Amino acid sequence: MGEKLENSYLRTQGINMAKRTKKVGSAGRFQARYGVRARSRVREVENLQKKKHLCPKCGKESVKRDGTSIWKCRKCGHTFAGGAYIPKTTQSIDAEKILKSGVENTSR
Repeated sequence: MGEKLENSYLRTQGINMAKRTKKVGSAGRFQARYGVRARSRVREVENLQKKKHLCPKCGKESVKRDGTSIWKCRKCGHTFAGGAYIPKTTQSIDAEKILKSGVENTSR
């Protein structure tokens, strides 16, 4: 309770408390453990994982992660399997390109 009073007193004086996780983001929970590179990698992966992605069915940016490799569009309800941290992995994108070029070559 005393901490809340102290914070409100500082705000009335025009002094703002520092934000503790401005640079480290979600990896702030690890504090000084595991090294800078490991924490920054965790932060990057979690930011990618938590942002909204494009829906392959309706095209709206409303796909969120439901579970490991399970993605669901909040608008149209389309559920599909993808990567563990992003809906489309680099391997799936490469495979789509190969299939697309194969279809174009056969249609000529």
